[in-house]
Amino acid sequence: MTCHLERRIPGTLCRVSEPNTRSPAVAGEPDGDGGLESVALTPPTRVTRSRATLADVARLAGVSAKTVSRVFSGNAYVADQTRDRVMAAANRLRFRPNDLARSLRHGGVANTVGFVMGDITNQFYFQVAAGMERELAKHGITMILAATEDDPGSEERVVETLLNQRVRALVIVPIAADQSYLEGERQLGTPVICVDRPARNLVADAIVLRNRSGTADAVRALVTNGHRRIGFICSPGGLYTHEQRLAGYRDALREAGVTDSRRWERLKDVDGRPDEESARELMALPDPPTAIVAGNNHASAGVIRALGERRSEIAFIGFDDFELADALGISVIAYDTLEMGRRAALRLLERLDDPTGPPQHIEVDTHVIARGSGEIPPAS
Repeated sequence: MTCHLERRIPGTLCRVSEPNTRSPAVAGEPDGDGGLESVALTPPTRVTRSRATLADVARLAGVSAKTVSRVFSGNAYVADQTRDRVMAAANRLRFRPNDLARSLRHGGVANTVGFVMGDITNQFYFQVAAGMERELAKHGITMILAATEDDPGSEERVVETLLNQRVRALVIVPIAADQSYLEGERQLGTPVICVDRPARNLVADAIVLRNRSGTADAVRALVTNGHRRIGFICSPGGLYTHEQRLAGYRDALREAGVTDSRRWERLKDVDGRPDEESARELMALPDPPTAIVAGNNHASAGVIRALGERRSEIAFIGFDDFELADALGISVIAYDTLEMGRRAALRLLERLDDPTGPPQHIEVDTHVIARGSGEIPPAS
């Protein structure tokens, strides 16, 4: 995937330099035939030096720095023989032109977009990034990834780091309670696209899932199989996605005539219990649920462990598909993560072409995949 992955340490910016494979000084000059003499190489050492500069390439090729600049800017008024000598020197020195610096000198922006994701270990974000990258690559746009690690306090800091790279647009999974700090940047013309959840206190496009109808469909499927006591476990609570999923759960139970579902709800931000412990507590109730819906993949993992411990015949449906769910027979609320990323990229490209117009709220469909765990009937 054509992107840069940046792991941030709060308050620091780290750069890893490659071992130097060039001699300390440039040893090549043009030979009598117009070619290049060989450059002496030394074995890799722990000593590193800065990359070759445009002046280094000019010296090795026997031309002026202005000629090298013309070659890399695509100027047509450079002789083919001269262009070949410059490119041979650049390849030998492993020279890379600094496109970002050239762009910024002219007041422009980089031909990159930034994607601020949440927990870097969550496969969901990388699938969204893959969907975005495939679409953006068709238009010659690359992507820089940065992670907040789902820490609300780090969001603005991570975003500022990307904006300092003069990215053309910003895609963000909001985690902080307020994104109004981006309003000034948006007014300067930087498109802001939100993924998975909408921004708060900011006018921005949003690409989200049909969270509410997703859990409602799962609960309706359980009700159809005879369940009425249905539990809901989610962590963390308080996020837009989980609020919507909880609302869908309650909607479907009310349709079935169940109005007292709160005793079967466990939200981590409210009660502080880990998902696994919440599942155990539900199963220990005097009137335990005969089925459980998990609000995300983390909650699903906790529920599956708790159910496995007790070998309980409780029906279960989790929000988010995951690896091996099919082999384990786990019913899930699924969606196309790559499509979510693709839709975000398309909206971003539309904003780059035309920054005007009202924000769009785009929802990606969800559907229930029945694999067995969600089809267990209630115990008699």
